[in-house]
Amino acid sequence: MALDMGKPVRIVDLATDMIRLSGLEPGRDIEIAFTGLRPGEKLAEELLGVGERQIQTSHPKISVAEHCPCDHDVISEAVLELEQLVYEPRDRILARLCEIVPEYRYRPQALERRAAA
Repeated sequence: MALDMGKPVRIVDLATDMIRLSGLEPGRDIEIAFTGLRPGEKLAEELLGVGERQIQTSHPKISVAEHCPCDHDVISEAVLELEQLVYEPRDRILARLCEIVPEYRYRPQALERRAAA
C-alpha cells in the first residue's frame, strides 16, 4: 500500500520551521549541520520495485503495488549464503549482496568516511 503524501518537504526547511516555532533563531540559537549521506541512506524513496506496477484503489490517495511473486527457496538459500560470508571481508559480502539484490547500491566512499569517524 502506498499513500499519497503530497509535495516533498526539504529536511532543512522542516528543521528551520521547527526551530522558529520553538521561538528560536536558526544559525544563532541552534545550528543546522549538514553531515552528508550515511551508508544505505537514500535521497528519495522508490514506491515501486522493479517489475511492480501501481494499482489505484477506491480512495484517490491510496494505491497498492502489484508485485512479482518471489521464490522463498531462492531467498532462503541467499540468506544462508550471506550468513556463511559473515566473517569474510566487507567488500566480498557487499559484492555478493549486489548480485543477489541487483537494485541494491552501496557507496564505498561513504563506508570509508564512517569508519574513519
